[in-house]
Amino acid sequence: MDEERDLYMLMLRRMMLIREFEENVKQLVQRGELVGMAHCYIGEEAVAVGACAALRDDDYITGNHRSHGHPISKGGDVRRAMAELLGKATGYCKGKGGSMHLADFDIGILGESGIVASALPVAVGAAMGSKMQGNDRVVVAFFGDGASNQGACHEAMNLASIWKLPVIFLCENNQYAVTTSFKESVAVENISDRAIAYDMPGILVDGQDAMAMYEATTEAVRRGRAGEGPTLIEARTYRYEDHSEGLVRILRESYRTDEEVDAWRERDPIDVHSQWLVDQEIASQEEIEAVRQDVADTIAEALQFARESPYPEMDDLLNDMYADPLPVYN
Repeated sequence: MDEERDLYMLMLRRMMLIREFEENVKQLVQRGELVGMAHCYIGEEAVAVGACAALRDDDYITGNHRSHGHPISKGGDVRRAMAELLGKATGYCKGKGGSMHLADFDIGILGESGIVASALPVAVGAAMGSKMQGNDRVVVAFFGDGASNQGACHEAMNLASIWKLPVIFLCENNQYAVTTSFKESVAVENISDRAIAYDMPGILVDGQDAMAMYEATTEAVRRGRAGEGPTLIEARTYRYEDHSEGLVRILRESYRTDEEVDAWRERDPIDVHSQWLVDQEIASQEEIEAVRQDVADTIAEALQFARESPYPEMDDLLNDMYADPLPVYN
């Protein structure tokens, strides 16, 4: 029971870490301190946290442009993540990758991509490698509802099913691909319904409930480790913010109502999990608030670390871009 309690409390902490991290990112963009695109994960925290809670450290994940929540959910270092966003040499990619390219191979984070759906074939390749090596690692490929319409997504699911690869295709259906509702771009009622075409289970899950995500992913992980092939999980969730920070101001129009956003906020994933912890007598409100304060201090320290870190040197610009030494083929 102590191990279970520790896991459930860790899930709470990681959701709060993501929320606090992203709230700071919003402010950095608004002040002009963070330059470039920033896609916030606010409102979707239960998806990645619940899924990654079912994984081992040596299991793999791949992500997408909305990529801050995935590494944090897998146990990533928030200091290195914040430094990367600010373009500092202490960041995950030494300040060269930015917001959409966080990676930490030591804990199975294979990286994210700003190219929609492009990380899914990477996940299939990693899963094929695991199978060829004879280990039981699984791979979770996070992607959005927009990516579910890309050819690379369907090619990846088809090949993974043919070869019975240990991949979990986890669609974070946050309702909109930029400003286009998935209801206007998906022919079936649920994205998970598409799984039948690839002879794999398709599961629709409440993406606001971290425990529901944990349970669904646990079963998918079991299937993958047992050699039973891939699973498609559709997490029905919602992003409170726009596709990227400041997008509505750029477009000069709105594509959803305040009432819709408010309705989803009533089932905030952090509140849902916190209430579950209280109801199950796992934690008190005082303990939950203590976690929240510790998280705020952790992110404040991460931001200070990032601000005080140096920028990369110009002489380091091309390092890590090519193999060193370059391979020679006869």
